[in-house]
Amino acid sequence: MIRPHSPPAAGKTIIALGASLLLISLALVAGFRHPLARARLMRVSASSGNRLASLPPTIVWAWERPEDLRFLPAGRVGVSFLAGTVTLSGDTVRLQPRRNALQVRKGTPLIACARIEIDSAHPAALSSDQAAAASAAILSLANLDGFAAVQVDFDAAVSERSFYGSLLRDLRRRLPPAMPLSITALASWCMDDSWIAGLPVDEAVPMLFRMGPDAEDVRLLLAQGGDFSLPVCRESVGLSTDEPIRDLPPGRRRYMFRPEGWSPSALPALASEEQHR
Repeated sequence: MIRPHSPPAAGKTIIALGASLLLISLALVAGFRHPLARARLMRVSASSGNRLASLPPTIVWAWERPEDLRFLPAGRVGVSFLAGTVTLSGDTVRLQPRRNALQVRKGTPLIACARIEIDSAHPAALSSDQAAAASAAILSLANLDGFAAVQVDFDAAVSERSFYGSLLRDLRRRLPPAMPLSITALASWCMDDSWIAGLPVDEAVPMLFRMGPDAEDVRLLLAQGGDFSLPVCRESVGLSTDEPIRDLPPGRRRYMFRPEGWSPSALPALASEEQHR
């Protein structure tokens, strides 16, 4: 749904960390950890009855480019940043952590987002072992006390849904009980495709940009005052600054993408989104 730069070419049975290669068997991957950030991050309260209560109403996506987001209003706008890309290749899992700097103000809620890609040259095995290995790789990116949430971005095809469900169930089991688990979702998943209804996630963010053939139906649904059929899709929406949508149900958390990256000039657009919420 949101596309980072392409990951490195396929290698042997490895998890790749930046420029170095770490040889790890799938049986041992559950013990792997990779601390990512240096900053002190917002702590999630384990006593919260609603895992999503700690997230602000507006969150910007920071993808694979250098981002200086210190201009964002402290505490009012969160950041879901690409923490790394997990590539499934054959029966292996490759991990590419974020390569570009991310600067935020102290107190900014941070969400670690993992992008999952399939190596087209080596179709993924989609086995239970590979699901567990991918889950462990995602967990390694978010292995720092204080992240506000973990988010997964994967355009799962029909043939990949069972695998994705297994991965998310394993990831939910490994995460702290109070840690929110978010996924991005094709808008069609939230309309007439109930396969995500049983997933162990706190929110599925309908991506209301670059929708392709579903765009007309989705826009018509919203313009007529309709809503997505699944409760998990009614917590938030994913928007892009170059494809504004005003006919949105009220009270939704807004994840904002900006194709050219973020700068102080985007503050008026963010303020407008807060007003329309």
